[in-house]
Amino acid sequence: KLCGYLQKLSGKGPLRGFRSRWFVFDPRRCYLYYFKGPQEALPLGHLDIASACFSYHQPEAAAAAAGDEAAAFEVHSPSGAVAVLKAATRQDMTYWLQELQQKRWEYCNNLDAAKRDSRTSPTPSDFSKGLVAKDNPGSILSQNASAERARNILAVETSPTDLVGEQAASQPAPIQPSAINFSLKQWSTEIKNSMSSLRKGNNENRKSIFYTTEEWELLDPTPKDLEDSMALEEKRKHLAEGSKGRRLTSSAFPFDFGRIPHKTRRPLKDMIGSSKNRNSSESSPTEWCSGNGNKLVSELQLKYQSQQEELEKLKKDLLSQKELVRLLQQTVRSSQYDKYFASRLCEGVPKDKLELLHQKDDQILGLNNQLEKLNLEKDSLQQEVKNLKCKVGELNERLGMLMETIQAKDEVIMKLSRQLSECEDNTPSQSGGVNSSVATCMNKELQELDRLKDNLQGYKTQNKFLNKEILELSALRRNAEAREREWQAKYISLEAKLCQIESKYLILLQEMKTPVCSEEQSPAREVITQLLEDALKAETSEQPEQAFFKPHLVSEYDIYGFQTVPEDDDEEKLVAKSRALDLRSLSLSENREISTGVKWENYLASTMNREMMRCVELKNLIRSGIPHEHRSKMWKWCVNLHVKKFKDSTVPGYFQTLLQNALEKQNPASKQIELDLLRTLPNNKHYSSPTSEGIQKLRNVLLAFSWRNPDIGYCQGLNRLVAIALLYLEQEDAFWCLVTIVEVFMPRDYYTKTLLGSQVDQRVFKDLMSEKLPRLHAHFEQYKVDYTLITFNWFLVVFVDSVVSDILFKIWDSFLYEGPKVIFRFALALFKYKEEEILKLQDSMSIFKYLRYFTRTILDARKLTGIAFGDLNPFPLRQIRNRRTYHLEKVRLELTELEAIREDFLRERDTCVEKRDLISDDEEDS
Repeated sequence: KLCGYLQKLSGKGPLRGFRSRWFVFDPRRCYLYYFKGPQEALPLGHLDIASACFSYHQPEAAAAAAGDEAAAFEVHSPSGAVAVLKAATRQDMTYWLQELQQKRWEYCNNLDAAKRDSRTSPTPSDFSKGLVAKDNPGSILSQNASAERARNILAVETSPTDLVGEQAASQPAPIQPSAINFSLKQWSTEIKNSMSSLRKGNNENRKSIFYTTEEWELLDPTPKDLEDSMALEEKRKHLAEGSKGRRLTSSAFPFDFGRIPHKTRRPLKDMIGSSKNRNSSESSPTEWCSGNGNKLVSELQLKYQSQQEELEKLKKDLLSQKELVRLLQQTVRSSQYDKYFASRLCEGVPKDKLELLHQKDDQILGLNNQLEKLNLEKDSLQQEVKNLKCKVGELNERLGMLMETIQAKDEVIMKLSRQLSECEDNTPSQSGGVNSSVATCMNKELQELDRLKDNLQGYKTQNKFLNKEILELSALRRNAEAREREWQAKYISLEAKLCQIESKYLILLQEMKTPVCSEEQSPAREVITQLLEDALKAETSEQPEQAFFKPHLVSEYDIYGFQTVPEDDDEEKLVAKSRALDLRSLSLSENREISTGVKWENYLASTMNREMMRCVELKNLIRSGIPHEHRSKMWKWCVNLHVKKFKDSTVPGYFQTLLQNALEKQNPASKQIELDLLRTLPNNKHYSSPTSEGIQKLRNVLLAFSWRNPDIGYCQGLNRLVAIALLYLEQEDAFWCLVTIVEVFMPRDYYTKTLLGSQVDQRVFKDLMSEKLPRLHAHFEQYKVDYTLITFNWFLVVFVDSVVSDILFKIWDSFLYEGPKVIFRFALALFKYKEEEILKLQDSMSIFKYLRYFTRTILDARKLTGIAFGDLNPFPLRQIRNRRTYHLEKVRLELTELEAIREDFLRERDTCVEKRDLISDDEEDS
């Protein structure tokens, strides 16, 4: 099975990156499902492999793009979407690509019309046990011989690692480092956006001007400030209250705005500088080559200049904001002081003193403004000095670099001159130095040659893969075009046939509406006869060239070996074919939904290296139905789960020993077993003739069980239970399956001569009917219909020959896992499914006739399962056990009374001469 871990590229923006996912290939639909992990049951999504094409990057390009991403490949869908997947190694990548190519090739070549019936109904060829396994030899593909040879030539042999296959489910998911990475360019972009929004905010909202790179807070006054303010207040007590709108520069206000040191915000210059240092430290000088060095240096210089310009702009904006904040701070202090001074001045102060005071204040204010201007000029001059110093430093650095370059060139010239002079002298010592330099050059050239060889091998592998991909896509395109032409022809043929049938139905409807002839001469009878003949006409091989255009909707046998259409009765044949067509329609509609098979594949893969255990997830999967290909394995596991205590106490070869004893010694049950063998499942091809393989296996299992359990020996009904088990299990497993049903699931005396347990269950079922379906129970009581005559066989053989085969095996799936409570659930669900139809019937004869065949008309297994496990809840097992105990005592009392009546009858017959000729049923059987 193709499954394993892959990295999938997903996400958006800076969160985009590779995430580990568990991938499982579904061969039924050619989908590659991906899950969050191996233990998940619901997929996150899927990739349609049937219509996809594959590619991967060249080795050098992939390595240059992202180191280990050389193992990434792409899956292109027809809609244009590209899924990027990455394997752990290039070896795994090659294996995945080849396997996906092979799966696509097999699936698309299997889309012929002759194979369509086997494709829509799952008939895999990997069964290990059971009679059904012999019936599915596997589909043989009609492939193009030349294309297949070319594919084999272009194939690259490779094997997967531990991260591919079912064993990978026990491995931890590979950890992928975070792909989130912020570069210098992203930092600069974020800063630009922040500053533009800040400038915009200055015009829109005045509150935003207080936002700077420094934090401001309201500081408490110092003790010295408090003393000064108190002295000034005492001096001004004799002054009158002044104007409230005048400005004073001296700060007697007890609170002041001050700056606190930087706490959480990093300075803008530091952020940009650290980002530059980080980027510069990541690039090692060894990565620069002589050809690209100048170009990269020039690009970095341009980027550095642009960043410097942006930094200068930001500094200017910062200074302007600081100045604006300072002015606003001064205004706030003045207004607060005016308010404070006005409240403290007393009345009666001369006006000339107040005017003098205001003049002095205005002079102080003017001097302060001049001082601020001078400070600003001083700051600007200092900034210019700093800029000039930076420029001088840069010039010195460039001069130093040029001097170093000149010195390095001089050294090279001197070295070359010495080498030239040494080459001119043909001394042995000089030749040795030359040889060492030549050897160094040769080593470099050999390393370069090895690298080129590796690249060449990578290109060859890629070329092989791409050529194979092109070849496959071309062949698949031609096959698709041929299928399209065939489908078009078939569509025309079916449309013509539909027109003919519709014409006959219209004639029939017209005749039924307004009959113009007597019944004997009516054309409706001829039309009906013709329609029935067309519907029941078997497929013939008179025209093999038109075989493709004929619809193969119903095959002779279903996947379990049961005959779909009987051969004896035309009326029953018509009903059976109609039922088979309905089942076919349901199967086709279910195939368009997400396959539950991939959930089973994922669950079984997660239990490869651990023992399977009972759990809610497994119970829900089994209730939805075990897939055809896994039923053999799961039935055997369920049986072993229930009979483990019995098998542990037996010796190896226990089944063979029982069978040998039953064959060699006299067995009272062997005669009845032989009589019932061919009557077991006559409509199944595995049991239809004495030479069928299933007959001998059925005989062996029944004989071995009769020898193990002589109290039961053989009971009619056991043969059908074993026959169903043998379809998916081998003889010994089917034997233990019968032990599970008879000795573990069912109560004692269920299959004995008295069928005591079966009678008890019918009374329990009546109680459940009155509780769960009161209307239907009352309807049966009203017309005195004993429905237990119908349901008795349901319980005895677990619905064999009572429901259609698809529903039967889904019931058995849950029955072997959960036990006999499932029989009660589905028996009630069958009645609830058809409750409204039964309530419409108003006489006992029609009700009883309908009950005899209504279960064969129920085809929707999903709806029936939903009723059984959803609508009928709660359904406690304790309630069933308590009612079994209650009714068991009542049935035993009734049987005791009947036995007493029998004994009285026998005594009366022996004493009375007239009744001596009467015999009982038991005496007649013996």
